[in-house]
Amino acid sequence: MFDISLTEWIGYAASLVLMISFLMKNINTLRIINSIGALLFIVYGILLAISWPIIISNTFILGVNSYYLTKHFKNK
Repeated sequence: MFDISLTEWIGYAASLVLMISFLMKNINTLRIINSIGALLFIVYGILLAISWPIIISNTFILGVNSYYLTKHFKNK
């Protein structure tokens, strides 16, 4: 178990954070935690010698979350 590389640990952490985000009842909390998972996945994609599908999809997710969070907090 301890012979897992840092890259794999980041991938596992990203998956765990993403799964936890979907347990949130509040949509803003979900978006914040999901954004952290997306950031971890972007780092993971970079560490995998540039895995574009992982980087592109999670950059999109991060952008959507950021847009709606910004929109929500501007309206408050």
